[in-house]
Amino acid sequence: EAYTKAISIDPSDHVFYSNRSAAYLSKGDSVNALNDAEKCIQVNPTWPKGYSRKGAALHALKRWDEAVASYESGLAIAPSDSGLKSGLSEVQKAKESSSRPQGPGGDLFGPQLISKLVGHPKFGPRLADPAFMRKLQNLQTNPQLIMQDPEMMEVLQVMLGGMGGANEDDINPPYESTKPTYDNKSNNTNNNTKSTPMETESDEKLSEEEKAQKELKKRAIAAKDKGNTLYKEKKFLEAIAAYDEAISIDKTNITFYSNKAAVYIEMGDTDKAIELCNEAIELGTHHRASYEDKAKVYQRVASAYLKKSDIPAAIKSYEKAQMENFDKAIERKIKNLQLDFKKLQQESYINPELAEEAKERGNKAFRESNFPEAIKEYEEAVKRAPKNPSYRNNLAASYLKMGLFNDAKREIERCIEIDRNYVKAWAKKGDIEFFMKEYHKALDSYRAGLQIEPDNSLCKQGLQKTLEKINTSQGPDSERTAHAMADPEIQSILNDPVIRNILSDMQENPNSAQKAMADPIIRAKIEKLIASGVLQVR
Repeated sequence: EAYTKAISIDPSDHVFYSNRSAAYLSKGDSVNALNDAEKCIQVNPTWPKGYSRKGAALHALKRWDEAVASYESGLAIAPSDSGLKSGLSEVQKAKESSSRPQGPGGDLFGPQLISKLVGHPKFGPRLADPAFMRKLQNLQTNPQLIMQDPEMMEVLQVMLGGMGGANEDDINPPYESTKPTYDNKSNNTNNNTKSTPMETESDEKLSEEEKAQKELKKRAIAAKDKGNTLYKEKKFLEAIAAYDEAISIDKTNITFYSNKAAVYIEMGDTDKAIELCNEAIELGTHHRASYEDKAKVYQRVASAYLKKSDIPAAIKSYEKAQMENFDKAIERKIKNLQLDFKKLQQESYINPELAEEAKERGNKAFRESNFPEAIKEYEEAVKRAPKNPSYRNNLAASYLKMGLFNDAKREIERCIEIDRNYVKAWAKKGDIEFFMKEYHKALDSYRAGLQIEPDNSLCKQGLQKTLEKINTSQGPDSERTAHAMADPEIQSILNDPVIRNILSDMQENPNSAQKAMADPIIRAKIEKLIASGVLQVR
């Protein structure tokens, strides 16, 4: 969810697609993991990790040859990348193992062990833990170790087809402590968890001192429970008094302080809440409170900072909580807060007047052919007014002058997303595609501009220039063909059975092919293949 939100804010960041691919793979959705990995490569084909993500997804799908090809493509870019080398080795072993007949034990701990665990709800995320991976490696070399490790016994159950720890109770075991636990929602002091069972040891075996301590703890819990009830009834002052009573009985239980802090948060006194939580953390450190309880106190501090609208401080507190006790829900909350804060920063930076000043400085630099400076100023203008299409158009023009075609195309496409009727953007898009030798796309862009403004001189000149280039091209152009073959639309046309038959008829039965060209849809597709350079006409 967090990565999807990140992609919606900045779809040009390949890392977001990579991370979402890994998330999909962890929950066993190999198909979506593969889709995101391919999108990552499309956005940045020079980033080795994209090929690693694709290889891992294909591995999970047991498409061995494609997985090998993906890892090898990544190694062509980064020959020393250890992740790619490891992935390639694993998939080659898995491929070899899948082609061998298995014995009665099914080769349980062979190379397919990892691929089977990837989609498991409990063990899939654990594959990111180096300690867990070392256990698996040791298990593969010495299966007898399974009897010495309960977790590896669960892995065995998974490999045998059982549920082996996949049920919810095993994934999230209840925290057992002599101290009460309650949910970690930001401002909720209600204890929703079941009470921990009392010690089975009979009171007769306890010393008088131990009996007294046990009775005090019972009284403290009763006072805390009373405070929780009063909190739910929004009787805040009475709740504070009940928590104070619990603290006076048992000063070592930091959850009492945390619950009391929640009341102050509700009352709007966030500074007092933070002060109480800091006191609880010091107390917990001194008395060696559980990591889980300390994490909850840090989460309460984060809630107080959020109430104050101090997102950076809240994030820091959540990160401290994660260091005490990792929680996936809190990790998602951190990611969402980081995105929210980034969005707030972007919104607070918006200033149309300063944007116009930056644009004028950019125009001056552009006229002086100082394109790096022009890019800097136009980027500033875009940050100050992200919804102004002309600033992005100017930025794209500067990128084009620097030969940064991918950057130019990214900005012009965003420009068109903002205003599809901005004819200058369509003309600029055509110019960029012309320089990238994507002539079939350039034709479409110029024609789109002429549909909006039939007499636009930029689009007319661009269209004429592109047609002349297509008609005068001689022989195959490898760069042009490579761009064309990477275009999904061209791939779709080439995979169309009707088009394939017509291309065959052009060689063997020209008359039949000529008749087929009378169909405007067929003709348009053939002309696109010619414009792209895939189909050469003599």
